[in-house]
Amino acid sequence: MCKGLLGYNNLIVNTSAIVLKSFSYGESSLIARCFSEKNGKVSLIIKGAKKNKSPKAPYFQPLSYVDIIYNHKLNRDLQVLSKVNFRQYWSKILDDLYKVSLAISILELTDKTMSDNDPHPSLFLILKEVLKAFNNTLIDPKILFWFYECALLNNLGFQPNLDDPKLPGLVLPNIKNDSNCVVALSTLLSGNINQLQKIKVSKETSSLISHYLWNLIDYHFEGLSSIKSFKVVKKLLS
Repeated sequence: MCKGLLGYNNLIVNTSAIVLKSFSYGESSLIARCFSEKNGKVSLIIKGAKKNKSPKAPYFQPLSYVDIIYNHKLNRDLQVLSKVNFRQYWSKILDDLYKVSLAISILELTDKTMSDNDPHPSLFLILKEVLKAFNNTLIDPKILFWFYECALLNNLGFQPNLDDPKLPGLVLPNIKNDSNCVVALSTLLSGNINQLQKIKVSKETSSLISHYLWNLIDYHFEGLSSIKSFKVVKKLLS
């Protein structure tokens, strides 16, 4: 991290961010975990957010896209928010329970797989594109979910090898017997969201892709299988 306005141990950070999760802290404050463009995942304390006169709580609902300024101290896990402004809230997602389930699972997947203060600006931009597409386009939501799973694997160093899918101790679904599955996965792994509308898959191929990607995610990141939202999504996509 570069030197900020207050020196190396006390930095003023100004960045855009997507709210992943928020919860109460004490009687009057909130803690929000956000995926920021500049610094990756960061945990913020929003002091007094629950007070009646505070306007800050609505900014930190999951799916909010905001600009934040906070004081980053290197020896502290919780950073203190100074200022927040809305950039966008993808409210149309909330009109569709299926989209809500997938979008919230994407946020939780991001939260559970990323380390604090580990910047991934490319993944941040993809998350923003995916949530925008959930909100504004007719792309099949499950394809957007797969696309983000692929982006997460690619950006965190676990890019799947479709030519040689073998991994120690992992039995993956046999994708090579379904040529449409391989083509679809190649498109998903390309990182180009504008190509997703070309993907057309049967129910059988859809199930194969879902199981293949989930098995990879579960293999590379511990503790995901027990999370309730992922269990729901697995049923939705099976």
